[in-house]
Amino acid sequence: MLLGKLLVHESPEGRTAGMIVEAEAYCGPFDDAAHSFGGRRTARTEAMYAPPGHAYVFRLYGMHRCFNVVTAPEGQPQAVLIRALEPVEGLELMAERRGTDEKRLLCSGPGRLCQAMGIGMEHYGQDLFSGCLRLEEYQSYPPEEICVSPRVNVEYATEYRDRLWRFFLKGNAFVSPVPRRYAARCSLAEIK
Repeated sequence: MLLGKLLVHESPEGRTAGMIVEAEAYCGPFDDAAHSFGGRRTARTEAMYAPPGHAYVFRLYGMHRCFNVVTAPEGQPQAVLIRALEPVEGLELMAERRGTDEKRLLCSGPGRLCQAMGIGMEHYGQDLFSGCLRLEEYQSYPPEEICVSPRVNVEYATEYRDRLWRFFLKGNAFVSPVPRRYAARCSLAEIK
């Protein structure tokens, strides 16, 4: 479970860190919302085929970066998009990078968190257990504190559009805002 883990970036400008509070699963070749749908293997998707614990970073609309954690065994291109962090360390640096000091807006949304954390294409394929960008243990949450909903902005997907593959911490102020259509349907504890 990635929720509650600490994402840390030790950059030349300083250390930033945030707790993962929202994430979405993209389940590989059969998931028509995944970049690896149909077994697509390109220069863009190659990192998704790496062993679990590697970074998959991509550009959205040619300008925003999005950070994912590869989660399946090597050769099975599945990843989890990190949608939001609760800022923990380096808030001044995050605010400088984002151009706002409103804590709630620093890492709420995948593009914002990459900008605040200084995550760029140079982190593509990086091992997240060592190096300057890494995951660390931080908090754990019981299933009743984890909510699920459909993923955001995947209306183009067919049968997988409404799957409950977005996970977030109940009541956390840093979870990114989403349209009413995507309201949480139940908690993780209720669907087990």
